[in-house]
Amino acid sequence: MTRIKAYAAQSASTPLAPFDIERRSPGPGDLQIQILYCGVCHSDLHTARNEWRNTLYPSVPGHEIVGRVIAVGSQVKKFKAGDIAGVGCLIDSCGRCPSCGDGLEQYCENGFVGTYNGPAFGGDNTYGGYSQTIVVKESFVLKIAHDEKQLAAVAPLLCAGITTYSPLRHWKAGPGKSVGIVGLGGLGHMGVKIARAMGAHVVLFTTSPGKIDDAMRLGAHEVCISTDPAQMARLANKLDLIVDTVAASHSLDALLGLLKRDGTLTLVGAPENPHPSPHPFGLIFKRRSIAGSLIGGIRETQEMLDFCAKHDIVSDIETIRMDYINTAYERMLKSDVKYRFVIDMATLT
Repeated sequence: MTRIKAYAAQSASTPLAPFDIERRSPGPGDLQIQILYCGVCHSDLHTARNEWRNTLYPSVPGHEIVGRVIAVGSQVKKFKAGDIAGVGCLIDSCGRCPSCGDGLEQYCENGFVGTYNGPAFGGDNTYGGYSQTIVVKESFVLKIAHDEKQLAAVAPLLCAGITTYSPLRHWKAGPGKSVGIVGLGGLGHMGVKIARAMGAHVVLFTTSPGKIDDAMRLGAHEVCISTDPAQMARLANKLDLIVDTVAASHSLDALLGLLKRDGTLTLVGAPENPHPSPHPFGLIFKRRSIAGSLIGGIRETQEMLDFCAKHDIVSDIETIRMDYINTAYERMLKSDVKYRFVIDMATLT
């Protein structure tokens, strides 16, 4: 075991602060990674503050990790010391169930192991990327093809990127399809970029008129102010797919009315409290669907990283020091970031 520095929350009501943790030594199939950058996801805040009521303390968040391999086990085949590597939201799964067999480890029927906060169905705690190093089995480590100058902006792809890429790919966003992205935050701005690169017609939905110019810069073809009934009515029955990234409870009925027959509203934002139930008629009369999507498996996450490298897609970020994290959380709650905080882990000393 190796003792390293990290930042942790000790309870739902205490700020994150320096905390030493222990990492295992690399086994034969493991990589040890020096963490260079770690994105700040809204899930980090939800977990640190126990808003989903499942937090294991002490909590070391962080699952948007980019770093440099500093040691490899004797059985590691795809990486060597010095390589740049990524670690996303999960670091293990059962490997036996149908979902794992299909490369969909995020839906592991025995519970994937989160990069932080332990196994999905209960078990020992795990510590995430707000730390100096991490040890991960090779099959859950990802190759980074972007230029090293972009690494800080690549980090959010490990969650925000795959969370939007997966539903866009699954519901076949592309030429001839009209796709709505709800919310222009950490997830939403990635959804706009990726849907545009896939060739879809992209409509961004926001409550903030001040975000129109930025949405167009990021790749939206249209912007709709969702609080304006006339703008919403103009798009009724026009969209094939809507990806809803908003992490706060809100009505889904107005969004359902924008879908064509057989259209799908996919939820990827994870609010503290449930959305109000939609009226069944909004589904019945157009054979519409409401679905959900959870990150992506390792194979699909690698596909997403390669797609983003090919299309020169990275996140729009603000780089911060580790000791700024509590202020960053408060700013994130106010949507005061364009569009993802990323921690420079060299500042954790």
